Amino acid sequence: MTTADLFLRKGADRRLRGGHLWVYSNEIDSKRCNLGDFLPGDLVAVRSAEGKLFGSAYMEPHALICARIFAPGELCNLDSALFCRRLASALAGRQAAFDKPFYRLVYGDSDLLPGVVIDRFGQHLVVQLNNAGMERYREALLQALQELLQPEGVLLRGDSRSRRESGLAADIEVVAGEVPEQVPLEENGVQFIAPVHGGQKTGWFYDHRLSRARLAPWVSGKSVLDVYSYIGGWGVQAGVFGASAVCCLDSSAAALEGVRINAELNGIAGKVAVRQGSAPETMAHMQVEGLSFDVVVLDPPAFIQRRKDVKKGMAAYRRINELGLRLLRPGGLLVSASCSMHLARADLVTAMQQAAVRADCQLRIVEQGAQGPDHPIHPAIPETEYLKAVFARKLDLDAS
Repeated sequence: MTTADLFLRKGADRRLRGGHLWVYSNEIDSKRCNLGDFLPGDLVAVRSAEGKLFGSAYMEPHALICARIFAPGELCNLDSALFCRRLASALAGRQAAFDKPFYRLVYGDSDLLPGVVIDRFGQHLVVQLNNAGMERYREALLQALQELLQPEGVLLRGDSRSRRESGLAADIEVVAGEVPEQVPLEENGVQFIAPVHGGQKTGWFYDHRLSRARLAPWVSGKSVLDVYSYIGGWGVQAGVFGASAVCCLDSSAAALEGVRINAELNGIAGKVAVRQGSAPETMAHMQVEGLSFDVVVLDPPAFIQRRKDVKKGMAAYRRINELGLRLLRPGGLLVSASCSMHLARADLVTAMQQAAVRADCQLRIVEQGAQGPDHPIHPAIPETEYLKAVFARKLDLDAS
């Protein structure tokens, strides 16, 4: 059971009263609680200045978010029994939404497992423990995963940015059973092979699943440019959905080899080409070459990692959208995505409109997408909502 009380300063509990689960170090009553007395992972009962219980949390005493609540309104241990309950609840939510076992099984705070990300690839699981506090409960979590799912293998990816910034080991290791270098998955009826050991994040990005499905009615018989393609999540699906030609652009040779593998896997290798290089530079060269496309998909990495980067990041989004619009034929579709938590959807739309002005064209938004049900949004934690996709037509003002 929790062994210490963590008291907040008077008046510092507004967010927690609203259901938020993070405790910041400047909210602690330092006269009653010395953060230096805690170790990462120590369990505490988070209380208001008057003693009201907000729930059980584990400590990250050296971080800005110094405590993360995993059991709102309860006093309980962070043990295999609790992990089993949390995982069973998360699994039920995914099974209600998806008929095949390919999804994000655990999405951190939204599944009341702060610091934990688990992606499921059939009988293989890829786990990320993103802070020192949760690292302490690794074995209890792995035991619960074995009991609930009996996976063939569990891979621990310790190379996340948050772990590096915390000074934690960046090991990538198989911690149960066997996990091959590449594992199969299916998304929207399309087959993929994901490089779970050496690929980006967990090897795949399930979050844009619904938006990628919405490509289908827009791409039949069309030419498609997939920028920042990684291993072809957008581009290969566009090819399967009936695109006449697809070009996948990425800076990584390994990623583009993944595009080739996945195109071959789906029998569309003949209409999928790849180009390696920096996205802005290569897109500028494409324009000089006179290339143009009916559909352009822009799914860049997060240009805004921290709030202080918003101005610089907005310029980057505006620039990449302008380049995309210059390669897009009149009447074509621009899909502009962002995974930057600190970029509001309205700001992405603003960047797109500013890009349209610079490219001397007119845009009209026809659809919008967001993260899927395996990335549930906690209504009290806006930070759990990060993904945007905006589908916009470039008007053909000369059409008769």
